[in-house]
Amino acid sequence: MKVAIYGQYYQNSTEPIIKDIFVFLIKNNVEMIIESNFFKILFEKKIIDKDYPTFKSYTELNSSFDMLISIGGDGTILKAATLVRDSGVPILGINAGRLGFLATVQKENIPKFMQFIIDKKYSISKRTLLNLSCSPDNEAIQDINFALNEISVSRKDTTSMITIETYLNNEYLNSYWADGLIIATPTGSTGYSMSCGGPILTPNARSVVITPIAPHNLNARPLVVTDETEIRLKVSGRDDHYLVSLDSRIISVKNETVLFIKKSPFQINMVEIPNETFLKTLRTKLFWGEDRRN
Repeated sequence: MKVAIYGQYYQNSTEPIIKDIFVFLIKNNVEMIIESNFFKILFEKKIIDKDYPTFKSYTELNSSFDMLISIGGDGTILKAATLVRDSGVPILGINAGRLGFLATVQKENIPKFMQFIIDKKYSISKRTLLNLSCSPDNEAIQDINFALNEISVSRKDTTSMITIETYLNNEYLNSYWADGLIIATPTGSTGYSMSCGGPILTPNARSVVITPIAPHNLNARPLVVTDETEIRLKVSGRDDHYLVSLDSRIISVKNETVLFIKKSPFQINMVEIPNETFLKTLRTKLFWGEDRRN
């Protein structure tokens, strides 16, 4: 088995998790290639004491890899998605952070769940991404123009609300007067969109959610549309620029720039461990593990 390893270092609390993973993989003769910046951190912290092959770019990940292991929280997986891109390499998330809708393997279950990986007793959950283009073109989004969780627009250097003219498949929907607008995938429906009152979608739903951020009109509710819909946004406001975010990547865009959002032509493959389903995660994270069955 050949795996790529990517992660972020969260002070000393992360060290036991990383060590457990490496001990297990070495014991099972797994070939490991570590993202170069992560390798540098691990070496400097003396978590590892020998050289490993490294990779720097998504161009070095291909079908020869069985999966990419992401060590961190959900934010780490969002960054890992920019490394995997359209290669089809599945991502396994090991939770060393605070949130875990995507990073579902908890530290106390690492040996047990990693054995499922060695035995190939896992499934793949295909996750839809959103693609962004704009007119006029913006160089900042030409390389990484997709998002796994959401694409959002928001005000920049002003306390005034912005106006977001919104069209669905070239038909006018609404002009939202708000702090911003979120376009979320089913994967992202448990993130920023949910915190702004948006609904939760199961990962296999063929839909996206349009959620206004603090709208002036209280009747402006979140809207679910098919993921085949092309969404066009035109933002105006008192400031010369507004912000566009693709997951955790934020860029400044000139006022009146038109944004085009549609489903990406490729998907991200997430590794699912037996019995660690989306609904179980939902119960644990949102319903406090309650089981009301009699």
